[in-house]
Amino acid sequence: MLKAPTYLDCNATTPLDSIVRNKMMYYIDIEFGNAASRTHVWGAHAKQAVQYARNQVAQVVNAKEDEVIFTSGATESNNISILGLAAHGEKIGKKHIISTTIEHKAVLEPLEFLEKKGFEVTLVSPDERGRIDVESIQAALRKDTLLVSVMQANNETGILQPIEEISGLLLDHDAFFHVDAAQGFGKEIPALKSQRIDLISISAHKVFGPKGIGGLITRRRGFKRLPLEPLMYGGGHERGLRPGTLPVHLIAGFGEAAELAVKDNDVRQQACNNYRQKVLEAFSGLNIVVNGDQNFCLPHVVNLSIEGLNSEAAIVALKDLVAISNGSACTSQSYEPSHVLMSMGLSEERVKSALRISWCHMTEEVDWEELVSRIERII
Repeated sequence: MLKAPTYLDCNATTPLDSIVRNKMMYYIDIEFGNAASRTHVWGAHAKQAVQYARNQVAQVVNAKEDEVIFTSGATESNNISILGLAAHGEKIGKKHIISTTIEHKAVLEPLEFLEKKGFEVTLVSPDERGRIDVESIQAALRKDTLLVSVMQANNETGILQPIEEISGLLLDHDAFFHVDAAQGFGKEIPALKSQRIDLISISAHKVFGPKGIGGLITRRRGFKRLPLEPLMYGGGHERGLRPGTLPVHLIAGFGEAAELAVKDNDVRQQACNNYRQKVLEAFSGLNIVVNGDQNFCLPHVVNLSIEGLNSEAAIVALKDLVAISNGSACTSQSYEPSHVLMSMGLSEERVKSALRISWCHMTEEVDWEELVSRIERII
């Protein structure tokens, strides 16, 4: 049997932690009750599991248990955050939104939808380092700004955005602050604890949990809940924001993954940093340029361009050795030059020769000599 290629695409999704899997199987095989069933012990146990997981997730970002809304993932959470504020914005006459050109499509496309409904959207571009300048956010702020939405870490470059600085900037402004933290939740922990962040979108499958479950942190302002409107109706689950029977096994797995992310953070970070050194050393003999300021990069990802390389050809040439990508998994069905790298002002040649390599503390070793040899043959 042929050995499977080494998985180097952890920004797309991560492997499932065995502890998380065991927790999930318990709620599939043993405690399989419906958390909304209030008349018997099966329902009570399921509800307890959900509440326990809610607390596990809340603790990662220093939120309250009842501020965690379970969703299908960060995409749904992003949509609720952006589209769910539209009615409130129209009511109070604030229809201006600030975001960035490097956001995931799960943010950019809801913003495009609101533009068609009469909202005005200002998209701020990063510099060549892949970072958003806080002063550019400040310059875009207006009295009628309803929402500022900036990702925590970019999914293609791994570059961390100045979330803490933006939080400080917004202390004197009442705009809602939304952070798409799909890539950074449970990895870069301190920034998300800022109480000035109103909304945080997260996904379990980016932090060694199951696919199909995520969350939206909805921090209260004082004693007031955020004026979010649901996108779906029927049943009143999750404080009326997200109807439907709760997938207890997925939620329990998410909770376990969130707790492990904090508990094992130092060990995981060190393992990823060690692996990073091997990656950069392996590519050092090629004519490469690393995309994005590595002083602000997550330790488990590198986006690099190789002169003369066609990234699509490289991915095919390496497919039986390693699994890598050249951008977001959500836009990989039809290749177009990365909107993230283009927004950074990089040349089209540099963008088309870019590879995204992402790993984790579980990633196996690679035959780097063979990998580099194959790349050299197609340059």
